[in-house]
Amino acid sequence: MGIADFLPSGNERLDRQLQFAAEIDQMTGVLRRTLLVDGSRRENDAEHSWHIAAMAMLFEEHALQKPDVARAVQMCIVHDLVEIYAGDTFAFDENAQGEKESRERIAADRLFSQLPPEQGAAIRSLWEEFDDMQTADARYAVCMDRLQPFLHNTLTGGHSWKQSDITRAMVEKRMEPVRQFLPGAWDWVQKNIENAVARGLLVP
Repeated sequence: MGIADFLPSGNERLDRQLQFAAEIDQMTGVLRRTLLVDGSRRENDAEHSWHIAAMAMLFEEHALQKPDVARAVQMCIVHDLVEIYAGDTFAFDENAQGEKESRERIAADRLFSQLPPEQGAAIRSLWEEFDDMQTADARYAVCMDRLQPFLHNTLTGGHSWKQSDITRAMVEKRMEPVRQFLPGAWDWVQKNIENAVARGLLVP
């Protein structure tokens, strides 16, 4: 079973789109450090991407710059697609972060070339825009990407923080885009950081 069982349609463009759709199902097998809110297991990339895309529909009113929510949702959906080949990089692993850009660019070349050229270029452009974080849409999407695992950690006993002895300063640095671009949520973030330090979930 698998892609070897794909039956061509006779339309090359449609076949490339269908095969790409099957290929990105691999996101469900890329595990992240973050637990689901119920604490039952680690979430996967597909769940994370769906979750932040849904969140992007909720928090527009708290953003400093008004985003195009539809574009931000698209960025949320595609921002981790390259991890199918590059793997997930833990946000607080500085050594792995240093290699992340080159690994993900190689993965992007491999992945997006599977689509019809203009579609591959359009999706890659969204992925690059998210990473560059220079537009209001990208900044808003990045805030969702930072807010979601933070929320999960506050509800799962600081699971991924405690596993790696994460410090308050590391979390504050990671959440800096929220402070800058989603100020309506920043007071809540600060309260939860204080609470996490008090409970021993974060190293002071």
